[in-house]
Amino acid sequence: MKAHKGLAMALLVVGLIAGCSKEEAKHPSNAPAQAVPQPAPKEKEGTIPVGPGPQGVYTVQAQPAPGSCHYRKTSDGQPLPDPNCTPGATNPKVTASNLADTICKSGYTESIRPNSSITNPEKAANIKSYDYTGDPRDAEYDHLISLELGGDPNDPRNIWVEPPSPDHKAGNGPNNPKDGVESRLHSLVCSGKVALVDAQVAIATDWTTALAKVGHPNGN
Repeated sequence: MKAHKGLAMALLVVGLIAGCSKEEAKHPSNAPAQAVPQPAPKEKEGTIPVGPGPQGVYTVQAQPAPGSCHYRKTSDGQPLPDPNCTPGATNPKVTASNLADTICKSGYTESIRPNSSITNPEKAANIKSYDYTGDPRDAEYDHLISLELGGDPNDPRNIWVEPPSPDHKAGNGPNNPKDGVESRLHSLVCSGKVALVDAQVAIATDWTTALAKVGHPNGN
């Protein structure tokens, strides 16, 4: 009888050990932690690419492939860029904390602007990118986020060949109503009425609605 009891106890112990092993296999609390793949962080809505910033010596930048960019138009026919080709890009040297020493300082934008030996060949290539067929003299090679709003000077994501407005007379050269919007936004940013990033996002999204988007439809 004692032998049978001893055998029964041994079998019980073996069963318990086997049971624990199975549970450990299911829940390996002592096993090394396995790295769980995490999804790539998403950019916050409304963020804009950051460009390389002003350069001591600018070089001609490659443009999107010919015919790969497509103009958009507002309801009243004003031109907008292709967001896949020209989403805008900001100047990393301009921040909300140094406005007085950068875009709000007289002469700053001219000090960082690339000269025509750089922009002329870029414009010629960008004309092909957008398949622009009008008179090149009537189109402006334009910073989507202007330099006075902290746009990058020579990032190809921030410059596009902007066609003339619908009411423009051919042969009269560039006549860009977007410039007035940029000027008013610049004044609002430098007076502290509008945050820099809000102005940048608004102008990059749709220059025709930018002032309304920042809460100053009249520019005041």
